Amino acid sequence: MDAFKRCPAVSVVICTYNRADLLEKTLMSLLELEDLALAEIIVVDNRSTDHTAATIKRFSVAHGQDIHLRYHYEREQGLSAARNAGITLSRADVIAFLDDDAIPCVTWLQTIMAAFGNNPELTAMGGKIEPMFEVERPGWLTGPLELPYTIIDLGSAVREYPVGLNPFGANMAMRKTAFAAVMFPLHLGRKGDILLSGEESWVFEQIRKNGGTIMYHPHMAVKHFVPATRLTKEWIMNRYYCQGMSNAAQAAGLLGNVMLMAKTAAKVLYITVDSLLARTEGRKLLNRCRFESIRGTLDTLRNRKSESAAG
Repeated sequence: MDAFKRCPAVSVVICTYNRADLLEKTLMSLLELEDLALAEIIVVDNRSTDHTAATIKRFSVAHGQDIHLRYHYEREQGLSAARNAGITLSRADVIAFLDDDAIPCVTWLQTIMAAFGNNPELTAMGGKIEPMFEVERPGWLTGPLELPYTIIDLGSAVREYPVGLNPFGANMAMRKTAFAAVMFPLHLGRKGDILLSGEESWVFEQIRKNGGTIMYHPHMAVKHFVPATRLTKEWIMNRYYCQGMSNAAQAAGLLGNVMLMAKTAAKVLYITVDSLLARTEGRKLLNRCRFESIRGTLDTLRNRKSESAAG
């Protein structure tokens, strides 16, 4: 394709780990995108042990004439490391990240290119994320519990993200210049099956500190697969526990730890009061999850203290 001889308008980075069958569906969905010829697709295989490599090779052989696909095997385990590898390999001025279990709408690429092309001040953007449940949606999955499942719908209007909310990795795009000074922090983010997080929030925090603009666009929409294994109370509670670990990992120095402990104490008080008022199954579960987050924070701080004393 002639377009591949020029610098692409967008580099689409898909990081994957042991989800070959879902990845294949995502790759197939890319063939339906408008303006696909203007993009490059970079698949970063983060040490998968399943048939991921064979799946990508088979797809490339079958559809290599229709899509500019590049494959990279990243040896360092961790989503942050995989994303950083994709950033380094990218050739476009705009980098879009798509999960290996997400299906973009046909206007996804076109919307990203138009938004960055028409808004020179725009630094990053994200959009709607609609869940595709493998099994029936649990009755308790409502309200704040939707965020850990990356269910996002901020309405039908283009707008800036409100304070405290950022695009999610399943569906986000940034100018490459946003990574000139910082990359995704390696001590945060998922590593294999460990559900650490916080790396995306950290990057967006740096973007805001540098005066960048982060926009929500409803036409930058994807459908995101939610497997049955995640639709359990045990999974969501573990997800919150790992979030607490991530919160502790971001606290640095004496001041950072003091502020973290103050916030944690305030959370304990709030959750205790709210638990007395909770009536619905979802609200009761949310408070149990919040306590798990606190437990994850405290366990991480205790382990850090023990390691420091031993070292």
